[in-house]
Amino acid sequence: MNDRKVILLIEDNSSDVDLTRRALEKGRIANEVVVARDGKQALDYLWGEGAHAGRDVSDLPAVTLLDLKLPKVPGLEVLRRVRADARTRRLPVVILTSSKEEQDLAAGYDLGANSYIRKPVDFEQFTQAIAHLGLYWLVWNEPPPKVKQA
Repeated sequence: MNDRKVILLIEDNSSDVDLTRRALEKGRIANEVVVARDGKQALDYLWGEGAHAGRDVSDLPAVTLLDLKLPKVPGLEVLRRVRADARTRRLPVVILTSSKEEQDLAAGYDLGANSYIRKPVDFEQFTQAIAHLGLYWLVWNEPPPKVKQA
């Protein structure tokens, strides 16, 4: 069994990917970060398809950071599909977005998001938010048991 705690970052904006990596680094969170640049790449990673064919799909990320405004498959649709599959339904998903739309907030929680964080514009605030997020989901949180494969 693999005990590494991978962070799946689903983000299409390169600047936000770099910012998130720097914030994790500054918060001393050294976990591997797998980046999916669109919703399809994220689903391919989780389901072991496309570029990720052959990946052990039972090795799920410890936490998924999900942007909402994504190409190919929008973030809320990614979340819907994750929650609809028995293998990934318990996967911790934190929506990390700049969206201030109340309907996105409501839809995220309705679809089973574990948390919804608006990206702060200020780098220091963003760094603190990411550090706290990492500490909570990677250290303090007790992960759900893995789903047994039939």
